[in-house]
Amino acid sequence: MKRPVLYRPFSFGGTESDNHIPMTASTTGIEVRTQSRWLRDVIELVSSMRFSISLLTVICIASVIGTVVKQHEPYTNYVNQFGPFWAEVFAAIGLYTVYSAWWFLLILAFLVLSTSLCIVRNTPKILVDLRTYKEHLREQGLLAFHHKGQGTLAESHDQAYERISKLLLADGWKAKVEVRRDGEALRGTMIAARRGAANKLGYIAAHSAIVLVCIGGLFDGDLIVKAQMLMQGKTTFNGGGMMRDVNADHRLGPATPTFRANLLVPEGSRSGTAVISMQDGVVLQDLPFDVELKKFIVDYYATGMPKLFASEIVIHDHETGQATPALVKVNEPAFHRGVAIYQSSFDDGGSSLKLHAWPMTAAGGKGFDIDGTVGSATQISNGDTKMTLEFTGLRVINVENFSGPTPTPATGSGTDVRGVDFASTLDGHLGSGAKVRNKKELRNVGPSVSYKLRDAAGQAREFNNYMLPVELDGQRVFLVGARDRPEDAMRYLRIPVDDQDGIAGWARLREALVDAGLRDKAVARYVAKATPADKPEMASQLTATAERALGLFAGAEPVKAGGQATGGLQAISDFMESSVPEGDRARISDVLLRILNGSLFELLNLTRENAGLAPLTPDDKTQTFMTQAVLSLSDSFFYPAPVLLSLTDFKQVQASVFQVARAPGKKLVYLGAVLLIVGVFAMLYIRERRLWVWIAPADAAHGAGTKVTTAMSTTRRTLDADAEFELLKKAILLETR
Repeated sequence: MKRPVLYRPFSFGGTESDNHIPMTASTTGIEVRTQSRWLRDVIELVSSMRFSISLLTVICIASVIGTVVKQHEPYTNYVNQFGPFWAEVFAAIGLYTVYSAWWFLLILAFLVLSTSLCIVRNTPKILVDLRTYKEHLREQGLLAFHHKGQGTLAESHDQAYERISKLLLADGWKAKVEVRRDGEALRGTMIAARRGAANKLGYIAAHSAIVLVCIGGLFDGDLIVKAQMLMQGKTTFNGGGMMRDVNADHRLGPATPTFRANLLVPEGSRSGTAVISMQDGVVLQDLPFDVELKKFIVDYYATGMPKLFASEIVIHDHETGQATPALVKVNEPAFHRGVAIYQSSFDDGGSSLKLHAWPMTAAGGKGFDIDGTVGSATQISNGDTKMTLEFTGLRVINVENFSGPTPTPATGSGTDVRGVDFASTLDGHLGSGAKVRNKKELRNVGPSVSYKLRDAAGQAREFNNYMLPVELDGQRVFLVGARDRPEDAMRYLRIPVDDQDGIAGWARLREALVDAGLRDKAVARYVAKATPADKPEMASQLTATAERALGLFAGAEPVKAGGQATGGLQAISDFMESSVPEGDRARISDVLLRILNGSLFELLNLTRENAGLAPLTPDDKTQTFMTQAVLSLSDSFFYPAPVLLSLTDFKQVQASVFQVARAPGKKLVYLGAVLLIVGVFAMLYIRERRLWVWIAPADAAHGAGTKVTTAMSTTRRTLDADAEFELLKKAILLETR
């Protein structure tokens, strides 16, 4: 009878007795053959699993550091955050550029070497094992397996072989067969079958993926750029000025094999030079084309976050002169000459600004207009003191959350420049089904301008002022923000609007407050109205008190002779503590504040008359304005600049920030990602199983028939493996129960 073929070609014969079984091929893989024991030990260590896992652990820790610590920030930001000592230490070990640090690249290189050695040493063993079915296993050894079964069948040897062969073929097993004889007598037939051989191929695929991803990462990182700079004698650039003025020592040519840089293009202009940020400066990368920005498109969510930003560009090729239009969106790049153009962000492209400067010094002065451009700087002077005014940004849309809790004395009055913040609060508890505690009230508060004032020593303060008034607590106010350090939150001064919905009324009052002549006139008017007709003798005492209160509030007089004048309500408070007995302070302070408020009201009307405006009447609206004006005037003495700039007009020019990249290594990374998925899937979800079936004629004690012994081994003992073998055993041994 012709036997069905399980696996072509079958390997028949091979042994005549149990004492002569050929050995299988060596499966030890490639071994290092050298007389040097330390070299063998080093190679053994580098190619070991524990070494690779150690490297992966260090890389994971470094990646966490690179995620927590902002990368490629200005060094001054790190000094402000960590302090001078630790900032210097962290810079020395490259924590600000983790992914391009020499030690990180060295670890990646060792990981590539270790994994490659592991693949080289183990792949031959795996390939040999894939071709080995272990059909030479002794029949007695089958009884030592965990999964085993034995029975005597009524079938003949050939009938049992044919049935079991068809069963295994139908179930997807591949096998080899060895027929064993004692002389001319048939001893039996060993069927060695296997399934799930792809499990071992998953090992090769997963480890090869690690090598490909690391090589792709090394090739597309800063390593190649640094090598190009070293070979071409290029250095980083740390100065300022126009890109076109930077000489060739700081430029890389269009043929750079791999790079990743940023390209800023304002609307209506074009650029062909990108900037590569390095740890110690920047390098300019000349592109083989220019990018012209025709139009920048941006759309916003109700929260003020950008929903969509895209750029309509034209790519001008330097070699052919061809102009190619393209639309670049987030995650939808354009490609030209092997360079990908990604929409990274957007920025100001040099918007023109018109501002008015209001003096904020004790000496007073007249306001003046300033014209500027975002990204430029100009010089302003305060007497002998000169400062640099740097225009840093213009935001046309500012969406803020106004649902925060009402300020309390513990959290700040809300009018103090040191206590006003737009920080939003949590909507409610985390988790599904939780109720929202505070509903967000999002509101667009209009344009804002940001700028820096830098003194002669190079120290700068940052300011952010809103162009339009904002309604807070039922009153319309201008918000004027300032902060000393980039990591600090903005502190806002609230300036009430006048009857023309502008800032001029408050500014005129602030200017008149530092004018001694106007203060005297205001006091005279107040005394004339406040002195009782039947007690004219009180006029002199009231005049002295009003002049003292207004002088202290204006910062024109010190609290104590020879002391330093402070100004504001703080000066009034210091005067009460130093000059009035504690028991009389409540009564005297109430009287003093009424006199101060009355004098300030007369001073306000005096400024309006000088401006050709009608005086204000003492109604509720005026009272609300005066209350906020007194508080903001008091806080204005702590304003950290000699002038306050308010935005009066602007012409916005937007710019797109593109990331341009030539990354040939990404193909290796993509291939590695596919291999990693395939390898992990194969190792986790494909189980390798080996099955042996020994078919031998029954001995005389069992009568006619065939004795069948079967066993199975698996890489992982699971419930599925147990159930699979039970089904196979019943089918092979014809068990009915």
